[in-house]
Amino acid sequence: MGFFQKLGLKSLSKGLEKSAKGLTDGVKKALLHKKLDAETCDALEEALIMADLGAPLAAEFVDDLRREKFDQDITEDEVKNHLAQTLSAKLDGIAQPLNITAEHKPYVLFMVGVNGSGKTTTIGKLSKMLQVQGKSVLLAAADTYRAAAVEQLDVWAQRTNTPIVKPEKEGADPASLIFKAYDQAKEQGVDVLICDTAGRLQNRQDLMAQLEKMIRVLRKQDETAPHASLLVLDATVGQNAHQQVEAFKEVAQVSGLVMTKLDTTAKGGVIIALADRFKLPIHFIGIGEKVEDLAPFEASDFAQAILKS
Repeated sequence: MGFFQKLGLKSLSKGLEKSAKGLTDGVKKALLHKKLDAETCDALEEALIMADLGAPLAAEFVDDLRREKFDQDITEDEVKNHLAQTLSAKLDGIAQPLNITAEHKPYVLFMVGVNGSGKTTTIGKLSKMLQVQGKSVLLAAADTYRAAAVEQLDVWAQRTNTPIVKPEKEGADPASLIFKAYDQAKEQGVDVLICDTAGRLQNRQDLMAQLEKMIRVLRKQDETAPHASLLVLDATVGQNAHQQVEAFKEVAQVSGLVMTKLDTTAKGGVIIALADRFKLPIHFIGIGEKVEDLAPFEASDFAQAILKS
């Protein structure tokens, strides 16, 4: 499989096995009566909530189904087909490619997210993808609060043969490092500058303030930067992903999402809940640890894969 290629329904279905099993088992259990009565509607709504699709979407779907089929016999396949159409429609406008244009050079890409979300791994995979596309890439290791973060990014830089700007000491000012990296990217004619940032939560206001400072300093060099700010989310956290989007979206000016670790969890349905609530583009999904296990998010394939039993 080439980089920036669709995963394909077969590969996606394998990666979403745990999420699909949780969702389809819940639907099957809800339909024990084989009839869409009030009890079945309640059980079905609960099953969708437990699959991390979110309460608003679960209620909306069941209400639609009730209007069409209430007090009639209904099969598991009918529910799954109807649900697939609903999910595909919800996700259709959300699945968008990351459009790195030549208008900005360097194109500055901020990567944000909490520690452990898969942010560093995603940066490494994106670096490789972009280089395969023929773009030159420079990494800025601006997560200067943790020596391990710089070391991890350096490992990916070596693995993907990507140049990197690193701090001279732990705790160095990340805004200054970003400034230096931008100058180097500009001078060398680099196409894309990918900036790592410290894992931040809403209860670390000092780190949020530092992120705002990084953006202010960067805009002294290019008032349009960053040109994209991607929030990397770990699918295993389920509904807690909502809190992370809320915490980051304004401060980091989040323009799109990347969902990682979908192969390790039964909570993949959270993608749909996030799409329904925040309307932010989902650019990529990660299924696996290999450098090529990151792919553009495809709405219809995802909807089908998560409903395969």
